[in-house]
Parts: sequence; structure tokens; C-alpha cells
Amino acid sequence: MNNHKIVFVNPPYERIAAGYDFVKHITNKSPSLGLLYLAAIARDKGYQTSIIESDIENLNSHQVAECLITENPTYIGITLFTVGVWQAAEIARIVKQQYPNIIIIVGGPHISSMGLETIQRFKAFDYAVVNEGEAVLPALLTAIEQNDNLDTVNGIIHKVNNIAIQTPPAPTINDLDSLPFPAWDLLPNFPNTYLPAIYDYPQGPVATMVASRGCPFLCKFCDTSTFGARVRAYTPQTVFQMMKYLKQQYGIKHIQFVDDLFLASKVRALELCDLLIDNKLNMTWSCTARVDTVKPNVLKRMKQAGCWEISFGLETGSNELLQKMEKAARVELSEQAVNWTSDAGIRSKGLFMLGYPGETIESIKLTKDFVRRLPMTTMNLSKFTPYPGSPIYKEIYGTNIKEEHWEKMNGMNFVWNPEGFSTQQLDREYQNILLSFYKQHKIMSKYVTMSLQHPQHLIRLSCFIWGYLIAKTSSHLKGAKGILTENTETTL
Repeated sequence: MNNHKIVFVNPPYERIAAGYDFVKHITNKSPSLGLLYLAAIARDKGYQTSIIESDIENLNSHQVAECLITENPTYIGITLFTVGVWQAAEIARIVKQQYPNIIIIVGGPHISSMGLETIQRFKAFDYAVVNEGEAVLPALLTAIEQNDNLDTVNGIIHKVNNIAIQTPPAPTINDLDSLPFPAWDLLPNFPNTYLPAIYDYPQGPVATMVASRGCPFLCKFCDTSTFGARVRAYTPQTVFQMMKYLKQQYGIKHIQFVDDLFLASKVRALELCDLLIDNKLNMTWSCTARVDTVKPNVLKRMKQAGCWEISFGLETGSNELLQKMEKAARVELSEQAVNWTSDAGIRSKGLFMLGYPGETIESIKLTKDFVRRLPMTTMNLSKFTPYPGSPIYKEIYGTNIKEEHWEKMNGMNFVWNPEGFSTQQLDREYQNILLSFYKQHKIMSKYVTMSLQHPQHLIRLSCFIWGYLIAKTSSHLKGAKGILTENTETTL
């Protein structure tokens, strides 16, 4: 039995654009599933494990570092999204000043796409785990402790004479059923503190899960480097058992499936639906789907099995822009899928983006008209962000690393603008699209009804509206004419 201690950290990072602080009242506060899996694996290998969810616990980088110094673990494992790299590096720097022998291992989406550059740039990071970590992390820890040749461990980045070296990739994990359940029990005050975005669930408690990994589609704005293009899935029986465990152990009432593509296999999805119906689990759940993966018969069964909402990546109301994104779907197909979903009695959530290369005033108008005519209940509008590892990042920046943008890569900042637009113009259109959707009487009435049924949503919404009014008033007083965002624009 190994008594070494390892603390897993989801570092603090700016989820909200400057000027939009009020959005924090309604945004998602779900834990990192990746860390929950790694913590479960490490615990099974005999390590003492704990987890720090910085943002959810309202900790800044210095407070996280203080916690780690007090804990004085043998290892620290940090998950990295691009937006959190600098904060993670600050945590590592402070810890190393106090305890230089603590070993700091990083992983996550940013490492999967820009690992070599990151390890070379930030000296306080000792090792990196590339792509899936459940098999790689134990192998790395064993090699470190036995002083083995690290070149024999696939899927890592280590340093030789201060030069970052990447070993060949490790095999992907095909048998997801072999993995332990995520270590939900290590989360402080789970599940009460961990709420999804407002109105994204009927009532709590809520937990997130995945039924599969990987996405076979190669949209130009998407970084799929962590899980790859090949879909691997749990068996429906294991997914059912996980849902049952969460209900019995924690009283979970709603599950959010956060797969890249939950409906990659209709056969598998329908088998799960049959299990949920036959065993009368009586949980609601939501998932993701492409518009070309839903059919009326499948939607009917999903509704019977408790499906409450489906999120569709609709992106834009312009077919021309969809082609530029290399999305196979077209506006007409998207409209059909959302209508079918509505007819089945399932809510639709549309995921859109503004400011993709080629965006024009006309395409923005098409999107605004599109969101108003669709029978959606909710929508998310992100600000186009060229994420490292995505094809569009390479198209815009080539091999250049725009480190000055990393802290703003959260989908809530315009770090790149299409030709002819300023950041202020885009922000104005951003607000107009959202308001044009949410000010509709049919939408407002749905939220009023839901707020009365589940007051926790009403409380969160009230805090958001009050913050928004204060921010808009402040903007006008400063002469910014209601614009909330900062000017950080670059153009192609």
C-alpha cells in the first residue's frame, strides 16, 4: 500500500468576461469530471487523494497555494484549460518556493493541444500527462517512485536537461466499463454546491456524467485532442448503474450527460432508455446531440425515459457560415430537429457562437431571425474563441502561440474579430441577439412558470438581473453607451 498524498486541483480562472461579473449568478458550477476519474484511479492505487475545485470554493490562486502548502502532498495534479494556465502556473510557483520537492503534474485539454510549449514555458510544472490520464498517471507515478527511465512511459511530457520531451502517445482507453466510478465523495459538500447553469435542470440535486468519449466529427472550431475522433462508450448497463448509485447515495434527481455526442449510437441510447423505463428509476436527464442524430421515434423513447432537455450545436443561422465551420448540418435540418424535439415534449437548448471568421451583418441578422423562430426554451451564445488544438486556431495564427490571449479564452471574450467589426460592435450585437430571444413573450412565460415551480431559479435570476442593471447603468455613466466588454480585438 502506497501512503503518498496527491491533491488534484481545478485552478481558478476567469469564466466571465470583464464587465459581465453579474453572469456568475446563473453560470455552470459543475465539477471537473476528469479530476474525479483521476482521483478515483489514484485512490484505487493506494494514494491519499483530495480535490480542490477553486472557483466553486471561491479560492484565488494564492489561497489555493496556501491550501496546498498546508497539505504538503507528495504530488499535485492540475487540470489545465487554456484560460487557466497562468493561474495554475502562479499556484505552482508559490508552492515550489515553499516546497521545491513537491512534484507538480499537469494535464487536461490545453496540454493535449499545446503540451510541449506549456511545459517548456512554465518551469514549475514538472510533468504533463497528454490526452486520457487514467492509465498514464499511475504509470508515471510508478516510474518516478522507482526511478525508471521516463522515456518508457507513453503519453507524458518530461524534461531532460531543461528541455521538454514528449513520449509516444498512450493507447486510448477502449473499455470504459473498467474505470472506477468518479470520486464524487471527495467533493466538499457534494452535491449541494455544484449547480449547472440556471434553468438547465428542473430541480436539484444535479450531477454530471459521461456515457461516451470522443467525437467523429471535425468541426473547425472544436478541439478534440483529448478524447480523439473515435467514440468509445460505457455499456448502457453501467450507465444505468451509475445513475442508480447517484440517486441512492446522494439523492440526485437530474443527470447532465456532458458527452461530446451522447447520441453517437441510437442503439446504445435506446438500450439505456429501456433500462430506465423498465426499472422505473424516475430521474430526469439532459444530453447533447447533433441535429442529424435525432429522429421522432428515438425522441419519443427518450422522453419516456426521462429526457428533459437536449443541447444542439446550432452555431449560426447562416448556411454559408456553417460551411466555413465544416459543419455537416444546415439551417433547414437544424430547424427540423428542434421542431421534432419540441413535438416530443423535450426542451431544446441551442448553442450558438458570434464572430466566427466570415461573420457579417447579414449572417448576424440570419442568426437573430433563426433563434426567434425556433421552438427552443433556452440558448447559449458564446463569443468565438480560436482554441489551441482546433483547426481554426492554426488557420488564424499558424504555429504562433498567442499567450496574451490565454487568460481570456473562455468563450466570453472576443479575442479575435472578423474583418469589419470592432469589439464594441460585436458586443452590441451579442447583447441584441440574446435580448431578441429572451424578451419574447413565449420564452418569458416559460421561465416565469419554471421559476414559480422551482424558486431556486428565481433567486439566481433576481441576482443576475440586479447585477445586469447595475452594470448597464455604470456603463452609461462612464460614457460607454451600455457596452459592457473591454476592447481586446485583433483581426485577421
